[in-house]
Amino acid sequence: MPLVSMVNELKKAQARKYAVPLFLTFEMMGFEGTLAALEESHAPGIIGIFNIMMDKPNIRAFVQYIRARAENSPVPISIIIDHGASYEQCMQILDYGSTDVMFDGGKLPLAENIAVTRSVVRDAHATGAGVEAELGFVGHGKDYADLDQVRRGFTKPEDAARFVEETGADALAIAFGSAHGQYQGQPELALDLLADIRARVDVPLVLHGGSGLSDAQFRAAIEGGISKINIFTDLGLTAARQMVSAAQAEEASYFSIGAAAKTAFCERCKYYLDLFGASGKA
Repeated sequence: MPLVSMVNELKKAQARKYAVPLFLTFEMMGFEGTLAALEESHAPGIIGIFNIMMDKPNIRAFVQYIRARAENSPVPISIIIDHGASYEQCMQILDYGSTDVMFDGGKLPLAENIAVTRSVVRDAHATGAGVEAELGFVGHGKDYADLDQVRRGFTKPEDAARFVEETGADALAIAFGSAHGQYQGQPELALDLLADIRARVDVPLVLHGGSGLSDAQFRAAIEGGISKINIFTDLGLTAARQMVSAAQAEEASYFSIGAAAKTAFCERCKYYLDLFGASGKA
């Protein structure tokens, strides 16, 4: 089926209390495993292109490859830049063929974040694309060595209401305790903060840095109003372990190692699709 903007899928998830996953991809085998998981689970999904990929010489071809494969899929698939670093980068990925963009102005002063996000929304909407924005700062797992530092980046509920009203963003990534990468310490989600933000804004809310949270934390976040969850670190670590195992096998080959990566992505993506309640929602 044709690719779709994530916006309607996120609204459905918000109304029915499940979450659509964003699975990041950097190469073909991981993507092929992800696509197989979405199709086997009959689930909607979002393919994320991390912003560091935008400087690669093959980025346009890579996006077009994902588009070509997704357009022949029976499930709704979206493509988005993850943590777009600028207005220009967001427009570039749209030109390459993404269905949506994320602009991450979380480190900017509020007024500047609003201004740039508003411009991204205006021009992305003109092409039919949706926009995810970020308010607050989702740090890295190593930051959990200093919990006070983590909390300093939390999204302020009063700012969230103003931000959504003034930018027109379709989805909002918030900081309430998750982090990118592997945690040093136990992650703690501020579910009371999530509830306060959910009460003040009506757009789908997004959790970044999903890897490392417990099943119970995921379920609580979705019940509290999260409609999109980003995952990569766990996928990459699982694939690495299975590729090492395949390489150590007696009949190891280039093909068996690549197949191990694809299988790992497929199995873990299916796990998260079930956990988030997205399976069967295509």
